[in-house]
Amino acid sequence: MSRRTTSHTSLQLVSRWTNIVGLNVGIGVFIQKHPRIFEVYTHPVKRHLCCRISQEMLNLIEEEALVLNQSEMVAVQRLKKLLMMSKNGRLHAHSLWLVRTEFGLPDDFRASIISKYPEAFRLVQPDTVELVDKDDNLTTADIEKWRESEYKEKWLSEYETRYAFPIQFPTGFKIEKGDRENLKTWQRLAYLKPYDHNEANCGGIERFEKRAVGILHEFLSMTVEKMVDIERLAHFRKDFNMTVNLRELLLKHPGIFYISNKGNSLTVFLRGKYAKNFLLEPNPIYLVRRKMLDLVLLQCRFSKREQPLKELNL
Repeated sequence: MSRRTTSHTSLQLVSRWTNIVGLNVGIGVFIQKHPRIFEVYTHPVKRHLCCRISQEMLNLIEEEALVLNQSEMVAVQRLKKLLMMSKNGRLHAHSLWLVRTEFGLPDDFRASIISKYPEAFRLVQPDTVELVDKDDNLTTADIEKWRESEYKEKWLSEYETRYAFPIQFPTGFKIEKGDRENLKTWQRLAYLKPYDHNEANCGGIERFEKRAVGILHEFLSMTVEKMVDIERLAHFRKDFNMTVNLRELLLKHPGIFYISNKGNSLTVFLRGKYAKNFLLEPNPIYLVRRKMLDLVLLQCRFSKREQPLKELNL
């Protein structure tokens, strides 16, 4: 609605969007629950009820667009790294479009990113993005920085940290003695790094699964909010050579990943990047989206002077 050329939208028209936007409540109830996001008013000429995005929300939408533009080079690097993780340096443009929000890519990234940087990317076939040249400066995974810190600051041996992942179990989680030993063995298990594709299928099922954990960790580390919808993540399975059941793998490692089932979808978070529901290292895009979320959560009941929209059968 914010992209419509007119300054208003009829509530009758908005009521038809319920299924499109995936609402499980009436559109009138939804609009009424978010008075800081939507403004309802009577059209001065046609005299029917209309709805528009509040100025407060429009300001945040413009702020997000500005921040996305300022973060363009970061988005370029993220896209390069995604393509380098794929087995042939190619990814479907549709898959990238599905995760554009998570990776800070603009909606028109084909024109504003891919076409703008022909020295880095090119479109091949109708719907495939290809990396023109690998950038070796970007092949250090986020987890390797953590390992270096553990090695230097905690004086842990290289044997303990070389292939380890940060483990942060949820409050109240109890790990059995045998499982603790298995985890210690798994932490030391060698595996192929996300940007290394030599003999990716060798080493047995455990190393293959650990490689998949490494890819998922790196993928989530690159996202703006260190989270992604699992269904969208599944679009990258074949390109990243992860022929595993993603949900089972994520559930198998609760100390690394957290799965939320709020709403109508499953979302996976990188547990070590959060503390008390807040990102430990916030970025400009995350901060403006957090302000949007805070605005959405500011709900209030209608006053006696306001007509409840649920009575309008919308």
